[in-house]
Amino acid sequence: MARRFGVSDSTVRAHRKKLDLTLVTPLDGDFERHNSDGSSDYGSLDDRGWGYEDFRNFIRSTGQDPDQVTFTWGWTSVPGGKFFNKLNNVRPIKSTTGSTGDVIPLTELYKRAEKATTAFEKATLPPTPGSKALVVALADWQLGKTARRGGTPETLIRLAITRERLLDIYEANGGYSHILLFDLGDGIEGFESGGNPMFTNDLSLPEQVDCYATELFEFVEQAACFAPATLASVPSNHSAWRRGKQNLGKPSDDWGIHVNKRVEEAAQIAGLDTEFIRPEEYDESVSVDLLGTEIGGVHGNQFAPGKAVDWWQGQAFGAQAITRSDVLLTGHYHSFGAGVAGINPASGRERYWLGAPTVDPGSDWYRNIKGRDSLPGTLIFEVDEGGFNLGSMRII
Repeated sequence: MARRFGVSDSTVRAHRKKLDLTLVTPLDGDFERHNSDGSSDYGSLDDRGWGYEDFRNFIRSTGQDPDQVTFTWGWTSVPGGKFFNKLNNVRPIKSTTGSTGDVIPLTELYKRAEKATTAFEKATLPPTPGSKALVVALADWQLGKTARRGGTPETLIRLAITRERLLDIYEANGGYSHILLFDLGDGIEGFESGGNPMFTNDLSLPEQVDCYATELFEFVEQAACFAPATLASVPSNHSAWRRGKQNLGKPSDDWGIHVNKRVEEAAQIAGLDTEFIRPEEYDESVSVDLLGTEIGGVHGNQFAPGKAVDWWQGQAFGAQAITRSDVLLTGHYHSFGAGVAGINPASGRERYWLGAPTVDPGSDWYRNIKGRDSLPGTLIFEVDEGGFNLGSMRII
């Protein structure tokens, strides 16, 4: 109906509710549509609502490899005790270096927000309040960057694989009471961040910001299907408003903070159970209360390599947000690191610093100078009522 009259899905739902009409879905077998943009949509009536693996098997039945496509899925109950299983926006993952055909513009973000309601309603795993929460550290994607591991298309593939692994984790752990996505900055490569990226980027600045927002929304939407979710963001150097090496404006004048706000708007449109946290206008760090454990974050360009704990200790004089944190997450250095920082007198727990790895294409500039490199990955760990669960920490 929305396509027929050129209106949004929410408009149709609002009018249907006002007129007290019952949703009628075509029930005469399977539904299949191939769109001009190369994507496909499918629907199938069944006695049960399908799970994730059911949809992957359905994709195989169409002659496609479920590991080589992206898609959204969900089901709707219909009269008669049946379920209409929907598989939307099935499209191949492109991997041609330098191609930007699979980069999703910001306008698509809001279209996906309209569709996200269906995915959110399925929520296959009810949360278990008071049990445990998951923290996902998203750091230094630097979308638009090209290096020896490829460019934006390859980075998008690694992000899609990360979400596939997170989906398995969300489904396998019996439900989280909360999911915290911590964006540690440098979501875009930018053009004035040093290292002269002018001729190595494969996206313009507007495209980088569009891609950044869309990818973050994908993570937020997925998490919100399984538990109340929070996206916390901090400013950074690649995402800063800059002229050359000079920062312009306030710390909050940052593309990462801008994207956090835009994703919040999209989540509101979709009706997702989400919260969005940003530092104060002139601050560069923020701390989030997660089941009574304070999880802090800062990008990491504020200190030299190996000096995170020293910098963290010095924040006490300024009463910065992370002064009360039990765990401090940082990015910037593109590799995993960890350290202890004494006992937090506020909680009586040992403090930990965790440096997050990234899924970016790699830093040839740093490798050529220092000779070091690290494999791509995403840091995750759990928090329960006893605090940070060290044994749960891993890189996916």
